[in-house]
Amino acid sequence: MEYYLWMKWLHILSATIMFGTGLGTAFYMFVTNRSGNVQAMAVVSHWVVKAGMWFTTPAVIIQPLSGALMIYWAGFPLQSLWVWLSVLLYAIAGLCWLPVLWLQLKMRDMAQVAAQSDSALPVQYWRYEKIWTVLGFPAFIGLIAVYGLMVHKPF
Repeated sequence: MEYYLWMKWLHILSATIMFGTGLGTAFYMFVTNRSGNVQAMAVVSHWVVKAGMWFTTPAVIIQPLSGALMIYWAGFPLQSLWVWLSVLLYAIAGLCWLPVLWLQLKMRDMAQVAAQSDSALPVQYWRYEKIWTVLGFPAFIGLIAVYGLMVHKPF
């Protein structure tokens, strides 16, 4: 049982880091983009990418591993609907997150070039920003639903 509680702690901590870092970095990138300040956008996008690599990516990896171990150790049936819905919603969030990572890298690069050359951002930056914003909604809603399923295990 001791291992289970340590794994549960790791699972909750990594979920908090994943969701918190994602929400925080998305907020700062979103509001900085609205400022129109290219220098600020270059700095913020640089750190958003770093935070994604340093915090979000490890948490994204830890989540399914720790979750699977806890399901196994606790003896929950793998065919439980809450397990499958959680996996499905996590996968949907992941399918949104992967292109977001790519978009953030491209947006960071474009913002850095524009900031260094003291020029305007290319039109492509704003196209990517719209896609980045749209992909954030299903990812965050899906993860909130996963939190609910993990806590309540309704079916």
